[in-house]
Amino acid sequence: MKKRINLVDLALLQLAVVIYSVNTVVGKYVGISLKENGVFDIQTLGLMFIEVAILGVYAIFWQQMIKKFELSIAYANKALTLLWSLLWSTFLFHEAVTIKKILGVLLVIAGTIILNGTGKTKEQEEELK
Repeated sequence: MKKRINLVDLALLQLAVVIYSVNTVVGKYVGISLKENGVFDIQTLGLMFIEVAILGVYAIFWQQMIKKFELSIAYANKALTLLWSLLWSTFLFHEAVTIKKILGVLLVIAGTIILNGTGKTKEQEEELK
């Protein structure tokens, strides 16, 4: 049974995706800190703690979101992590944005929009009969 997607719920779902993508940023900083300082450095351990805390917040938030959406829709929206990761990598780490990366992200966005489309629910189709 397909539920109608509410814009507020969709925005909250995207907030969960953003929280998850922030974890990739912290993970990158953990990698940098590991390389420069080693495992038992206070900065590295602090960043690892932050990464685990973000994942904990995300897990709780995600559980609330999958109550509101079909699982296939929720996971399709999770793919937008690619967009957020591309933005973070560009603005925070000054990594190159290639045409292939842009096309890939646009393809993911198009697929997510198609899946989130407002098709008729079974109840709406039965009402029309």
